[in-house]
Amino acid sequence: MGTVKRILESKGYQCWTLSEDATVYEALEILAEKQIGAVLVIDDNGKLVGIFTERDYARKLMLKGHFSKESKVKEYMSSNLKVVSPETSIMECMEIMTENRFRHLPVFRDGKLCGIISIGDIVNKIIQSQKTTIDDLQNYISGSGYGY
Repeated sequence: MGTVKRILESKGYQCWTLSEDATVYEALEILAEKQIGAVLVIDDNGKLVGIFTERDYARKLMLKGHFSKESKVKEYMSSNLKVVSPETSIMECMEIMTENRFRHLPVFRDGKLCGIISIGDIVNKIIQSQKTTIDDLQNYISGSGYGY
């Protein structure tokens, strides 16, 4: 079915980060501007320390009546991160996401951040793979495209 590398090759390696001292409002601006569901949080040394998602905002901040312009990302981010490499299989990513109830996984190569994948990226890759298999089987059954 493929690896994380295949997903990143098609979607790109771009990922967005912000400082752990940024406000939640700044994080929300990035999420809205880039039309993404999560932003990675880094410390002053550039080390990944967490991830801030739309879910974090809705569940940890908004529902509790906190204000996004005053609140710091580090207070509301998720910090129990799992990371994967470009060589990680798509099925392994699905297992990690399902077991841990994550929707995003940072991707590291040689200790450096090189991308992020979402559950949507995984589902799209699985659908694409299944469609290719179905098309191949239909061609095989009908005799078109094989040996003619």
